Amino acid sequence: MKNKKTFYITTPIYYPNDVPHLGHAYTTIAADVLARWHKLLGEEVFLLTGTDEHGKKIAKAAERAGKKPKEFTDSLIPEFKRAWKILNIDYDRFIRTTDREHEKTVQEIIEKVFKSGDIYKGTYEGLYCTDCEAYYTEKDSLNLQCPIHKRQLETLKEESYFFKLSKYQSFLLDLYKKNPEFISPSYRRQEIINRVKGGLRDFSVSRTSFDWGIQLPFDKKHYAYVWFDALINYISGVGYLDKKKQFNKFWPADIHLIGKDILWFHSVYWPAMLKSAGIEMPKKIFAHGFLTIQNEKMGKSAGNAINVGDLVSYAGSDPARYFLLRSTPFGDDGDFSKEALIDRHNNELANKLGNLVSRVSALAEKYGLEKTALKTLDSERIVKKVAGHLDNLEFDKALNEIFSFVDKCNEFIQAKKPWETHDSKVLYESGNAIKDISILLFPFMPETSEKIARTFNFEIELGELKKPLKVSKIKKSEILFERI
Repeated sequence: MKNKKTFYITTPIYYPNDVPHLGHAYTTIAADVLARWHKLLGEEVFLLTGTDEHGKKIAKAAERAGKKPKEFTDSLIPEFKRAWKILNIDYDRFIRTTDREHEKTVQEIIEKVFKSGDIYKGTYEGLYCTDCEAYYTEKDSLNLQCPIHKRQLETLKEESYFFKLSKYQSFLLDLYKKNPEFISPSYRRQEIINRVKGGLRDFSVSRTSFDWGIQLPFDKKHYAYVWFDALINYISGVGYLDKKKQFNKFWPADIHLIGKDILWFHSVYWPAMLKSAGIEMPKKIFAHGFLTIQNEKMGKSAGNAINVGDLVSYAGSDPARYFLLRSTPFGDDGDFSKEALIDRHNNELANKLGNLVSRVSALAEKYGLEKTALKTLDSERIVKKVAGHLDNLEFDKALNEIFSFVDKCNEFIQAKKPWETHDSKVLYESGNAIKDISILLFPFMPETSEKIARTFNFEIELGELKKPLKVSKIKKSEILFERI
């Protein structure tokens, strides 16, 4: 059983068939916010992200680019790492499914499941979407088109090994019943339960039609099917084979953060695979909604993707992080626009937070700070509310609480008029509130929080919320958010 003071969170591993876009950034920023929050709580955190590099989709993209699959993915991995650096994603491991220890882990798990009697040989014939790397029944696909990508499905027939998913129906239903948060948010749970109750079909775990993948240890003609390869990254990435001590410390994962389109694979395939291999279940699968542009799913296939470089060029990294988690309840679909991002940047970040920090620091430089026992701007209630919202992945509500407090601080300054009274106690109380605001904002906007901390001479630590601001010499802050 893992230590309670650890927190293990994962993003999906992304297809490196092009540069990372806004859809990739959305999930990864959310995971980073949670990881940073748990670090503030004093927990030992492991954040895993990476790339899913095997399968037909990547092989086809490489062929179009005139490259070998590994050469093709090697050229794109730096783009993902660069994007996460631009967005201040503080991950602990970037896993690639072409990493040797991952490949060895996949082979070990497949061998284990095979020996348990849960893998058998057969023939697969069915409708397949290469973009999803998923099979569909005729009833799932209107006009034999992929419901996600709106493209014609292929008919595939080949020899394949199958996993006995049908065997795990009662186990899965029992898992969902005993662990209501396993599938989150709660409104996504019933759809999965109904589908599982309707019966489960065994699924294909291998291919012979292409060789860009991991060979099955018991049949070298077959290569692991992408989901049986990809899902295993969550254990290989934290050291299932090569770092047992680390694995035992962090597993089971606290949260697998994913998009709603891959919830079925994570909430049905993955726990059944783990059960077959004798490995403990993750605690929670959280499926968020899509970011759309004009109500169409954003992505390379749809041709409307906004890459990370463009996103950050609009207003900067911290405003992008802020906007994506402020504008839509996490879990629901949300529509993105550059105009809405700039509007929030100007009206909330520049006018409210930026103005508060600028005024207080400028006045504190002029009139100094004098410690006071007054608690007009007491943030204790806000801290509890923010913590509760972040526990529930309610990022928009957490930010709403913080910015309500920013409003209260601005009203306080306006009412007390320290530019007329030169009251250094008012400035101290305002500075103390700014300290608390910036610590609570740190998971969302790390660069901004660190700038504020340098201005007011405090550390970004959760314990600092309970400590009063040190009286020190303040210099006026740089402009945090230039109006656009």
